[in-house]
Amino acid sequence: MVAKMLAARLHVLGEPMSIDTVEAPSPRPNDVLVRVRACGIVPNMANVLANWPKWFPHQPLPELPAVFGLDAAGVVEEVGEAVINTRPGDRVYVNPLRSCGSCQVCRGGERSRCRYFTLNGYFSTSRDGQRIFDLYPYGGFCEYMTAPEYSIVNLPDNMSFEQAGKLGYIGTSYEALRHAQAGPGQVGLIDGATGTLGVAATALSLAMGVSRVLGTGRDEKLLKRVKALAPDRVEVFKLGEGSSGDWARSMTEGEGADFVISALGAKAPVETMLDSLQGVRRGGRVVNVGGVADRLPLDVKWLMDEQVQLIGSNWFSTAQGQEIADMVRTGALDLGYLEPQRFPLSEVNEAISGLRHRSGGFSNYVVIP
Repeated sequence: MVAKMLAARLHVLGEPMSIDTVEAPSPRPNDVLVRVRACGIVPNMANVLANWPKWFPHQPLPELPAVFGLDAAGVVEEVGEAVINTRPGDRVYVNPLRSCGSCQVCRGGERSRCRYFTLNGYFSTSRDGQRIFDLYPYGGFCEYMTAPEYSIVNLPDNMSFEQAGKLGYIGTSYEALRHAQAGPGQVGLIDGATGTLGVAATALSLAMGVSRVLGTGRDEKLLKRVKALAPDRVEVFKLGEGSSGDWARSMTEGEGADFVISALGAKAPVETMLDSLQGVRRGGRVVNVGGVADRLPLDVKWLMDEQVQLIGSNWFSTAQGQEIADMVRTGALDLGYLEPQRFPLSEVNEAISGLRHRSGGFSNYVVIP
């Protein structure tokens, strides 16, 4: 039993975290205790911690002081008496998705649709989400954390803890591609291919057998790096140099891409997404995982006539996380594109502020408790 541990705690929004000595958690019967070896950093974490209540007041943060940290990976230290398949010593990723566990969608295995949807170490979608935070009060910016057994992804030996610390974004892109029904013989348009979600979506598309990937972005150097992932299967287009929708159609003999993954990000202008929507073929799917800066004015008659599906996608299931880990294990998915930049727990504030210098979706900032 571990009695005390170090944790980075936020006491006041907008101010630096402090490194505190706190009580270490103990696993309940269905929980596991994980020794955290790496925890990924949300690229926008500094702004989140300063502005989230103003930006998204309907999605509460945990009561302060709180331990944040979304994507934790490590080694199982102890298991509760009702845990069956997870054992001490297992190398694992902890999916931070928590839910009530008893509503209709939870019972159906779709926890991300639960009204109590909460990302441990981040935010909740429920006004009553503090009940979830109280059950699992520690995110990944600490030495030990508890998690329900249902959240555990077993890591293969060829997947580092630092790479697993990016699974939140990789998994989010993977679920988007599953919604898009991406697969062999298809052409996919990744709008925002140079960002964290976009690079992951490109790498996953290649691993899933998508024949061609059309990627857009604003940074020429990063676009070249995206193309270099598979020069014979990836084509890139710089946003602002014409219509991305027209370009996608020109690359597909006028038909359009089979699917579009919109990974532009919350600050992107709506015009960019509207343009790329026109690059999807009749009967195609558009999946949004990035969001844009304002409300999207849609031509619903065009959606109807062209039978285009517009789908919102948020996070991923633990089962999908395991599928990604297995893709890495077999060599189908290569995460070697990730460039880890490691920070000890004592430098968590520097790590967060340093994200503005990152290399798009190729950077992988992680805290090592």
